[in-house]
Amino acid sequence: MQKLNITRTNGNVPRKLAGEDHISGLLFYSNTLPTGFTANDRIKPVSSIETAEALGITADAEAWNTKVLHYILSSIFNINPGISLYVSIQTPTANNPTFSEIKALQNFAGGRLRQIGVWDGTTAFSAANLLALKAVRTALEQQDKPALILYAPKVANITELPTNVSGTAPGVAVVIGQDGAGVAATLMASGGNGHPSVTALGDLLGAVSLASVHESIAWVEKFQTGISVPAFSDGKLFRDQDTALIEQLDTARYLFLVTYDGYAGSYFNDSHVMDTAISDYAYIESVRTMDKVCRGVRAYTLPKLGRPLKVDASTGQLETHVVEDLQTTANKALEDMEKAGELSGYKVEIDPDQNVLSTSEVEMVIKQVGVGVMRKLNIKIGYTLSV
Repeated sequence: MQKLNITRTNGNVPRKLAGEDHISGLLFYSNTLPTGFTANDRIKPVSSIETAEALGITADAEAWNTKVLHYILSSIFNINPGISLYVSIQTPTANNPTFSEIKALQNFAGGRLRQIGVWDGTTAFSAANLLALKAVRTALEQQDKPALILYAPKVANITELPTNVSGTAPGVAVVIGQDGAGVAATLMASGGNGHPSVTALGDLLGAVSLASVHESIAWVEKFQTGISVPAFSDGKLFRDQDTALIEQLDTARYLFLVTYDGYAGSYFNDSHVMDTAISDYAYIESVRTMDKVCRGVRAYTLPKLGRPLKVDASTGQLETHVVEDLQTTANKALEDMEKAGELSGYKVEIDPDQNVLSTSEVEMVIKQVGVGVMRKLNIKIGYTLSV
């Protein structure tokens, strides 16, 4: 009997996401280069785990660091298969790193990276490193190519982490979580003396790149991690820690993994960055939203530089149509974000009474209303005689 068989295969074609919010970078410090990298060719676009493996980043690689990189990349693609990712492998600096490689990675990507993960799991966490990362973040802002920085250092003991570093590094998040079982636990146990941290950077970068800019990565309904047994990056299990220590680390604005009794899975404790708790930019989503606003407004208004500015001959004020044109231009990016649910509202103001003939400057004020995040839910419940 004649027969035709069709077998469906998975070609692992990466799903491309709309927009550019998912474009990300991963800076990985290692003294060993996989076969697809050379001393003069250290940055590669990596669209899938298959691409990574073709570059020599495999789970059974000889070098321990390469195995960790494979694990991190696997975690990223498991959470967000559609991520657009650039991977940079650089030699670690023994003392006082400047993290200048972050700027090089952003430049290589043409300034398009929205978030950059930094794995330095063999170098102990320090406040000085946070300040260096802050300087890089500030420099990127000044160059009109801002990127959220997700930092994964080595943590020797969570009980010895400084709790007074919040506010020192706006736009920088520090992840101290890790999988306490499976591949991550095996890698940590085989890491040699000092037990370097594997970290949950892959899950974090995957979640951030998947989230819309206004969404918190701690949204339980949407962002479950791929980690079965939450732990910290010193190897201690989350379930074994005292509540007071957990609250202390959360208040200090570190990112780690938590569970909720009666609900399966593990989740990020919050979306903190190392800014003050009362800052407008205290959370990943507020940083990303503002970054997107600034990029969008710049893209629309930059072509207006050098344009003529007609003024009313009798008052010297900007003519109405000039003001309206500039407002409409700046509004375009904000309008798009409001339609996407990333802003609750906005307003662009330009005072027509500006002496542009003398200064050649126009000042505009942009006010925007963000989108809130429900971090606490208070429910009152009790008996009553009737309802």
